[in-house]
Amino acid sequence: MHAETGRPTVAEVSVGALAHNCGQARALVGDGVRVMAVVKADGYGHGAVAAARAFLRGGAALLGVSTVAEGAELRAAGILAPIVVLGGHFGGEAATALELDLAVAVWSASALGELIAAGRVTGRVPSVHVKIDSGMTRLGLDVEHVADFAARLRGRGDVVVAGVFSHLASADTVDSAAVQAQIDRFQSAVGVLRAAGVEPGMVHLANSAGVLCEPRAHHDAARPGIMLYGYPPAPHLAVRAQLRPALQLVTRVMQVRRVPAGRAVGYGGTFVTSRPSTIAVLPVGYADGYHRLAGNRADVVVRGRRVPVAGRVCMDHTMIDATDAGAVEVGDRVCLIGAQGGAAVWADELAAWCETIPYEMVTALAKRVSRRYVEDFDV
Repeated sequence: MHAETGRPTVAEVSVGALAHNCGQARALVGDGVRVMAVVKADGYGHGAVAAARAFLRGGAALLGVSTVAEGAELRAAGILAPIVVLGGHFGGEAATALELDLAVAVWSASALGELIAAGRVTGRVPSVHVKIDSGMTRLGLDVEHVADFAARLRGRGDVVVAGVFSHLASADTVDSAAVQAQIDRFQSAVGVLRAAGVEPGMVHLANSAGVLCEPRAHHDAARPGIMLYGYPPAPHLAVRAQLRPALQLVTRVMQVRRVPAGRAVGYGGTFVTSRPSTIAVLPVGYADGYHRLAGNRADVVVRGRRVPVAGRVCMDHTMIDATDAGAVEVGDRVCLIGAQGGAAVWADELAAWCETIPYEMVTALAKRVSRRYVEDFDV
C-alpha cells in the first residue's frame, strides 16, 4: 500500500521537463531571438507560477499571458520578468496593468485611450504591443487600418510602443501559401508602422509551429506555447525538437471488483465483460478534466500494462478493465496520462481518442486535481 494521504488524483509536473523544452525553443530560434514563454490558462494546466519559473530558468526572456488577472498572479508570486498581456485588457483593468508593470496588447483607439488615461492617473507610462490581424480573423488591427492607428501613436510621450505582433492561423502547415501570405502581410504592417514614424519595438509572430519550422516568422522574439509543455502542435513536427511531456495525470485504484462474464459496467451498461474480469474503480472523472469521450476508447497504465477504460467516464469515477494487468490491488498507482514500467499514454494519444487536441487535455484539468511538482518523473 502507498503512504500518501488524501485524494490521490494528482497532476505531477516536471519542472525539469519544462525548462528543457524552453531550452529546445531557444536553440531553434538562436541567440538573436528572445523567447516569450506563454503561460496563459494557468500555464496550460501545469500551474502558471511554477511553469513561469521553470521557463525563466530555461532561458525565456519574458512571459506571455492572456489576461491582466493572469499577469497579476505572476506578480503576486514575486516574478519580476517582463510580462505581456496578449489578450488585451478589459474595462477597469488599465490602472492595474500599469501598476503591475504589465505590457498590454492594443488594437483599438478606445483601448489605447483607456491605457493613456490610466497613465495620467497613476503617473506611469503604459507599454503596449500593437496587435495586427494578419489573417486569422480573431483579435487585432486590420492591416488596412495600421497607418491610421500609427498616426495616433506617432510622437506621443504618454505611451511606449514596446512591440508589434500577430498570430499564425495554422499549427501544422506553416509552409502553406496561406501562412506565407500571413507572414508577408504582417511584415508589410510592420513596415507601415515604421514608415509612419512609429518604431515597433519587439516584433513577434512565431508560435510553436513557427518556432519549429519557419525561420521567416522568428523576427525579434518568438512565442512558443504547447511545445514548452512537451507536445508539438502537429504530430509530423515532433522530429523538429526533443520535447518531453511535462505533466502526468495519476491516481490510485479505489476498489477492485472480480466479476463474471456478461456483467454490464457503468452508466448505460455500454461495456459488458466478455470473460471473468477484474474491474478497478478510479477516483477520477470528467469533473477532474478527464474527458467523457475517453469512455470505452482510452487506455490507462497500471502495473506497467496498458488496459482499457471500461464503460462511460463518470463525473467522479472511472472504471478500467484491469484483467490483463495481473493482481491489481486497491492503492495501485494508475497513469491516465504518463508512463509507468515501460508503458505510456500521453496527452496527444488521449486527445486522439477524445477527438480533440492535447492543448485541451492539459488545460481542462480541474482545480480539484492538485499539482505536485518534481524535477523529473520517476518512471
